Amino acid sequence: MSGRPRLRAYLAFAVAGFRRHSTYRQATVAACVTNSVFGFLRAAVMLAVLAAGGSVIAGYDAPRLMTFVWAGQGLIGTVLIWAPPELAGRIRTGDVVIDLLRPVDLVWQQLASDLGRAGFAMGVRFAVPVAVGALLFDLHAPARLLTYPLFACSLVLATIVCFSCRFLVNAAAYWLLDARGPQMAWTLTSGILGGLYFPLWFLPPAVALAVVAGLPFASTIQLPLDVLVERGGVATQLVLLGVQAGWAVVMLALCRWVQDRGERKLVVQGG
Repeated sequence: MSGRPRLRAYLAFAVAGFRRHSTYRQATVAACVTNSVFGFLRAAVMLAVLAAGGSVIAGYDAPRLMTFVWAGQGLIGTVLIWAPPELAGRIRTGDVVIDLLRPVDLVWQQLASDLGRAGFAMGVRFAVPVAVGALLFDLHAPARLLTYPLFACSLVLATIVCFSCRFLVNAAAYWLLDARGPQMAWTLTSGILGGLYFPLWFLPPAVALAVVAGLPFASTIQLPLDVLVERGGVATQLVLLGVQAGWAVVMLALCRWVQDRGERKLVVQGG
């Protein structure tokens, strides 16, 4: 398949991903309610931490910290931080062979579909928790107009990095057949190391820097939120975007390498 038809195919996968997830209305409502409820719990904890530590902690005042909490709740469903086991299941049953027979690359096909899903989630699963938080808390409104396009770019990069991590977790099924172990490990570590539960800058500076720059997790939650709350000037925001872009390239390349190795290892089960 040549370049233009291939591009149209990936665009079709993105549209299909958007439409597919837009049909799960009850699940979307349930997820928005759940994320909003946990938002109140996280907000209470963060406000208690702020009250004990002073008016500003690690560069976060109350409005920035509340924005961190509520936008973080919205990012859970947008970047889809916890890995659905669909691809791992298809590898285990051998149905992935159908995907491999298509004239498109499996990694880019899955990425296009995930970006379409993220587009729908951005309009609902991100917007609802942020709106709930804005109604009841004083959130930080970006002072620079440039922050909005920078955050949009950061969100796209966060989705790509998170997709790559989830793809690698599922691709472990090529060797393990049952990928529940890696999925459980990802679930336990992604929230903590990604900055979902608390800002990573609350950690000692050396540890925080090592986690943010040395691991891909922070590029999924922590760095987009730092861009949004303007924790630093434009130069700092651009550096954060650079870190995300670097991890996006590295992780996608790793996905392609793992997929190539997995196809050599593939054993079709069940006929």
